[in-house]
Amino acid sequence: MKVIYDAETDILRIVLNDAQIEESNEDSSGIILDYDEAGNVVGLEVLSASKRVKDPRSLEHIVTG
Repeated sequence: MKVIYDAETDILRIVLNDAQIEESNEDSSGIILDYDEAGNVVGLEVLSASKRVKDPRSLEHIVTG
């Protein structure tokens, strides 16, 4: 998984895997989901991230279980 923040475009991108993106849909205003050929979510983009996320430049990693 990769988390990428582009300050110039203010887009936060979360890539779940490296599968080819076949389709993208803006399911909610400013949230774009990317799907592979089988319809699985492979990533998402948060537009205007600095307005939606407390600090898009920071990342907290938590593993449970």
